Amino acid sequence: MSVEELAFLALAAVAVGTALLSLLVRELVHTILWVSVFFVSLSAIYFLLSAPFLGVLQLGVYAGAVTILLLFGVMVTRKRIFSKEVATGIGPFPFALAVVAMVILALAAASLPQPVTVVRGYDVTLLSAQLFQVDGAWLVLLGCVMLSALAGAIYLVREGRE
Repeated sequence: MSVEELAFLALAAVAVGTALLSLLVRELVHTILWVSVFFVSLSAIYFLLSAPFLGVLQLGVYAGAVTILLLFGVMVTRKRIFSKEVATGIGPFPFALAVVAMVILALAAASLPQPVTVVRGYDVTLLSAQLFQVDGAWLVLLGCVMLSALAGAIYLVREGRE
């Protein structure tokens, strides 16, 4: 077994584990943090599969922007985000039902014939230059605005402020 295969298996285990943890934890903020770790592990899998553009896109959009958006939304709408009153998570019956459905889908997918796919490379430098040459500064500015909005949300929902 090669190093790439071991790295893929480790990243896949982290991705599946964090996806399950995001469903099973009781605190909403912890759910969002586990989802962000899931997004980062998916990004690492993209880099491992020689798709750096998808890896950077996964990091920037999902691990960065979506995680900040979720945290911002929770902080603005809920006064006590770390309390037990905002508990989430699923019970044992829906979890067992999901496991059964996953086993059935895996068995059905294993019985299907495997298609032959042709993978073609793409020039990442040309693609990134076309996408970010003119709009790169605006993307950095958007990131700064989102970061300041998150800092403002943290200030608004902190406990000692009345």
